[in-house]
Amino acid sequence: MIRFVVIFFSIFIFSAAVIAQAPATKEQQELEKERQQLKRDIEETQGQLNKIRKTTKEIISQKALIERKLSLQEKVIDNINQDINFLNNTIYKSQKDINKMQLLLDTLKRDYAKSMIYSYKNRSNSDFLNFIFSASSFNDAIKRITYLKSYRNYREMQGANILRTQELLRNRISELGGTKKKKSSVLQVQAKEADILQSQQEEKNQVVKQLKAQGKELNNQVAAKKKQMMKVGNAIAAAIRRAIEEAKRATANEERKAREAEAKATKNTASGSTENTGTKKISKLSKKVTPVAITPGKELLNTTEAITLNNEFTKNQHKLPWPVDKGYILLHHGTNKVGPLTVVSEGISIGCDIGSPVKMIFGGEVVLVNNYDDVQMVVVKHGSYFTGYSNLTGVNLNKGQTVEVGQVIGKVAANLDGIGAIDLIISNEKSDLDPEQWLRRR
Repeated sequence: MIRFVVIFFSIFIFSAAVIAQAPATKEQQELEKERQQLKRDIEETQGQLNKIRKTTKEIISQKALIERKLSLQEKVIDNINQDINFLNNTIYKSQKDINKMQLLLDTLKRDYAKSMIYSYKNRSNSDFLNFIFSASSFNDAIKRITYLKSYRNYREMQGANILRTQELLRNRISELGGTKKKKSSVLQVQAKEADILQSQQEEKNQVVKQLKAQGKELNNQVAAKKKQMMKVGNAIAAAIRRAIEEAKRATANEERKAREAEAKATKNTASGSTENTGTKKISKLSKKVTPVAITPGKELLNTTEAITLNNEFTKNQHKLPWPVDKGYILLHHGTNKVGPLTVVSEGISIGCDIGSPVKMIFGGEVVLVNNYDDVQMVVVKHGSYFTGYSNLTGVNLNKGQTVEVGQVIGKVAANLDGIGAIDLIISNEKSDLDPEQWLRRR
């Protein structure tokens, strides 16, 4: 009986193992969903690339889009590799379970055969009657009858367990065959995607050759871009300097007013008149600006409100939304190779459709609205941090205005190459920061 219980429990475990394959299917579905999204991104990028090729001869933007396609295609292949690894693990586990089930089935058949041989040898009814009537007491006879019934039930359940195990084994073998077919199909997709990646790499190499062949024209384009970036950088730097000077003046002014109010209150107290009036003025001033200790080099953090906003901005690193709903990186922060030339960017340039709405990535105070080269730029202060948005049109903001995250501040204008793009710069009081390290991953 104990042996039967152990075998039955083993079959139960194998049944649970078969049911446990459902979560694995969900993981495959997630990988397939991710792969389909990557393919849609690639198609969108290809559409943008085709649009650029029709509207302009400029190929710097083409290079950026092709690099984006390459990056997305590599993610597709990585996704497929994850799927293959998952399938390999599933095949290994399935084969392992099949081997265990086969051993269990052999054991069940062997035990069932032994019980059948024993039953055949003791098939005479007289043997059963002799077994019962040879009992020493009535209670002993009842126990022997119960034992014979249990033994009969045991043989029946042995047969049922063999059938159940055979069914589980067939299902497992069928699943294994389906998994192997799936792996074969995924391997074919992997080979196809690898060919696409190779063709995209060749396309990139061709664009690089064209860039090298452009010579003087490319130099002019890069020089114009550098000149434009210099204007934007200088404007933002000037806005930061003005904000710091204004913060210093505001702090000094509030300190002067506080000293004057304190002196007046002291004078009123000494004369025994208008004591409450002086106290109210001090209270009013303390509500207007909460005094804080100003650290040298941190003049912008002169109020508790500014410190709070600054801390919130810092906490949102890697979480800030993008300024446009759809876009791709044309130029990264820092050094960018454009054919044989090098372009150093203080921020990032995001390519997108002309006229796309540009949104605030964080709330703050507008410190600059400026026009240059028929386009506009906006600079917003967030404590000691600043975000600059340039190459805009349709801006309807004023200096000193408070803006919220997600608020539309303008539209994307055409850049020097004739395509839609927005330049985003993030700075603090000391240096420019990499916006890609602050924006959330797409």
